[in-house]
Amino acid sequence: MAVKTPDPEFIKNLQKQVDKKLREQEISFLEYWKERLDRIAAMRPEGIAALQLEIRKVSDMMANRVKVLKQQ
Repeated sequence: MAVKTPDPEFIKNLQKQVDKKLREQEISFLEYWKERLDRIAAMRPEGIAALQLEIRKVSDMMANRVKVLKQQ
């Protein structure tokens, strides 16, 4: 019984689809976090403590997301 090798054209097309999807997800990811940081930049915090608090919130959100992704 011979083992059939995958079609190189199929593999190439599949790789293109995977690369496209990864790019789309990365763009979505970057747009989301850029928007969050833009909100912080637009704020007029009353001091460094308020700014640090907002940065800490974004950092915590990112850490929570990483934790969720690692659990999957």
